[in-house]
Amino acid sequence: MENNGLHKKYGLLTAICMVVGIVIGSGVFFKAEKILNETGGNLPLGILAWSIGAAIMVACAYAFSLLATRYERVNGIVDYAEAIVGKKYGYYVGWFLTTMYYPSMTSVLAWVSSRYLCVLFGFAPTSAECLTIAGFFLVASYVLNAISPILAGKFQVSTTVIKMVPLSLMAVVGLIVGLSNGMTVENFTTVVDASKNPGMALFTAVVATAFAFEGWIIATSINAELKDAKKNLPRALVIGTLIVAATYILYYVGLAGTVTNAELMSSGEAGVRVAFETLFSRVGGTILSVLVVISCLGTLNGLMLGTSRGMYALAARGRGPAPKVFSRVDPHTDMPTNSAVIGLLFCAFWLLYFYGSQLTAPMFGFFKFDSSELPIITIYGAYLPIFIIAMKKEKTLSKVNRFVAFPLACAGSLFMVVAAIFAHHATVVSYLVAFVIFMVIGIFFRKEQEI
Repeated sequence: MENNGLHKKYGLLTAICMVVGIVIGSGVFFKAEKILNETGGNLPLGILAWSIGAAIMVACAYAFSLLATRYERVNGIVDYAEAIVGKKYGYYVGWFLTTMYYPSMTSVLAWVSSRYLCVLFGFAPTSAECLTIAGFFLVASYVLNAISPILAGKFQVSTTVIKMVPLSLMAVVGLIVGLSNGMTVENFTTVVDASKNPGMALFTAVVATAFAFEGWIIATSINAELKDAKKNLPRALVIGTLIVAATYILYYVGLAGTVTNAELMSSGEAGVRVAFETLFSRVGGTILSVLVVISCLGTLNGLMLGTSRGMYALAARGRGPAPKVFSRVDPHTDMPTNSAVIGLLFCAFWLLYFYGSQLTAPMFGFFKFDSSELPIITIYGAYLPIFIIAMKKEKTLSKVNRFVAFPLACAGSLFMVVAAIFAHHATVVSYLVAFVIFMVIGIFFRKEQEI
């Protein structure tokens, strides 16, 4: 026997850990070397890129926190899009999140988690072993969320605490060691590749930070399951994103005290392990590298938590394919099991796509876009109408919130869209074609039905 409602089961701590845990985990490790490469080893320019990405994240999160105090239904961003812009717009935002954004991000996280585990065991990040482990991580994360969402929430809290260990140690110890041996000053004053155009390098680097900072919006997917959501969700968004911003920048500075920019740029996927081993010996570095893997798995868990609820958010409104099927909630697990299954299938599709388009010789011809970064074009683009109309509509908000907070969030979102287009050039076209295809498919399921 099944019912059609989710119950309140998460508190403020879980919500904060969702924001911190979903964002922090892989991007800070995965993209640190890319940002150095994109900026030619220009550390101050890299820190500026991290700071811009952080400012945009905090501005958007604060804007959504204002809406979170007013609207609560099934799935945060879909609720806000529907309430502010309209039901049709809310549906298409939900359809994009369900079929493209959630599963593409989740699949990349499964591969990144596998990648760092493979570094420990000596497998290549493009190997069949790495892909197999990534698939296992996807299924394991699905099982954890589908069988026991309460346990998944506890896992999220635990991994968030665990992941702060290597980041904090690198930030503090790396800075102290780097200042004492001169490595930090050397990295701040030495540019490895001066031929890079600073303006274009900054655009590309900010887009790379977008993956590292992305995911916080998924925390809004549990607002129907969050106790006192209208108070706790805004607090979680603001507190969580501020913690993330500070942690990332301090970690990046601490990293500069361990190895030279040139060495980190050339180390590829082993760069993080080299940095930790330099500070904490081979054994200590290996232990901390294991913590990095756990950190990535915590992020994967948070993303899967959002992915598994994607189709449910549509079905609860009587929209999408078979809403009677996907709106069902198992009374024993308090989980939309059918929605979770379709979410896992979408993840498997996007994992195979990412592997075939980015990790091997391109298998899909024209369609070879980076699914870890380009979805930000449409997610930040989707924020713009919400912020603009909310600025006009939410007249009970203070003038500062209406005419400062929302415009800042708009400016940040627009910057991300433009930066992604500049950074990815022609592959933006193939991404937008794929986006249009998915949206056209969604047209056939937009009609509201009784559930």
